[in-house]
Amino acid sequence: MKKDQISIFDIKFKEDLKKEGPLAVRMRPESLDEFVGQRDIISPGKLLYRAIKADKLTSIILWGPTGSGKTTLARIISNTTKAYFEQINAVSSGIQEIKRAVDEAKSRRASNGQKTIMFIDEIHRFNKAQQDALLPFVEDGTLILIGATTENPYFEVNNALISRSIVFKLNPLSEEEIGEIIIRCLKDKEKGLGAFNASITDEALKLLAALSNGDARQALNALELAVISTEKNSQNEIILDKDIISECIQKKALNYDKTGDNHYDTISAFIKSMRGSDPDAAIHYLAKMIYAGEDPMFIARRIIICASEDVGNADPMAITVAVNAAEAVKMIGMPEGRIILAQAAIYVATAPKSNASYLAINKALEDVANKNTGLVPYHLRNAAFKDAEKHGYGIGYKYPHNFEQNYVEQQYMPDDLLGITYYSPSDNGYEKDIKKHLMNLKNK
Repeated sequence: MKKDQISIFDIKFKEDLKKEGPLAVRMRPESLDEFVGQRDIISPGKLLYRAIKADKLTSIILWGPTGSGKTTLARIISNTTKAYFEQINAVSSGIQEIKRAVDEAKSRRASNGQKTIMFIDEIHRFNKAQQDALLPFVEDGTLILIGATTENPYFEVNNALISRSIVFKLNPLSEEEIGEIIIRCLKDKEKGLGAFNASITDEALKLLAALSNGDARQALNALELAVISTEKNSQNEIILDKDIISECIQKKALNYDKTGDNHYDTISAFIKSMRGSDPDAAIHYLAKMIYAGEDPMFIARRIIICASEDVGNADPMAITVAVNAAEAVKMIGMPEGRIILAQAAIYVATAPKSNASYLAINKALEDVANKNTGLVPYHLRNAAFKDAEKHGYGIGYKYPHNFEQNYVEQQYMPDDLLGITYYSPSDNGYEKDIKKHLMNLKNK
């Protein structure tokens, strides 16, 4: 049977889902007027809104966290377009599935002029070869692509596909928008929970909206569990209070995937907070990572890097604290390790800052890679071999400890790099003393 020949069993399955499927599926909006959230891209006058209404959609990529409405938007497009709507999932589909869809799209176009929209859920799961297989047919208009992804498409989707699509960024729903969806569901007697005669207290509503973390699916799953598991009172009502909601949602959902965008965004914010001397923000992002089950040694390694790159010699103890914290976490483990990580993160965040060491090594590496840096001066060369002096090795070297303050002026740089400065100490913390010390030596 061809894909566009829908069987009676397909129709019955979809009808059953509308009646007996999960609440999040039953409550999925079928039109733009029912859609909640994403007003910056889906509201009258906005590009995507106009394109859907006019059935003039070009290839798009919907990028956003779970429960933000990507699949729902695709379904609304399916309900409103005259084009044939094909849906595949990148996890379970391959190149053969793409080729089959392309052949059928060409056939439809040739026989009746009908366009084909292909919705690919989790498009970031396609490898390069699979994405390349799509490219020529998106380019020539055989397929209008709708890709949905929770990952940053600029990293996970081929540049060629990105350049032929419009990327729309979807954000987590606000607590007010989640609240609107919950109330609508409790009132809807056809698709929602209206038949249960259930209501929710203001306190419980705020809690559920907050703990859902912008994910409508998470909120509706918890709401459904709360309603069907709560007995009616003497007035034949179900009253959902804070305790019931807390029990049903149990643990706050976090938009955090240890291999995805939120992983990298959170660790980036953590490092930048320490670099920016904001211990409160650093602890917030640390808590978020710990709560989500991030590898504590991954966190510890980032604290060590920040201690060297951003604190450096402004506080030489920072790297010692960071390294010792990593060893302590390895020894103690979690959950007590959270305290050690917090101590190290706070130390690094509150330490005076200098990236002079970071700049010094980068500048030196750039010169080594791109310049003729010359030879090691003969007086600095290793003279621990027979006839070394005969070849000039070590001759004229001055041993600093034989001089006052253990310092003597002599050439250390190769001839081709004379006069170049790599390390410029800052005026922060201990590095201010280093700067003063070096200036005193040079002015002897």
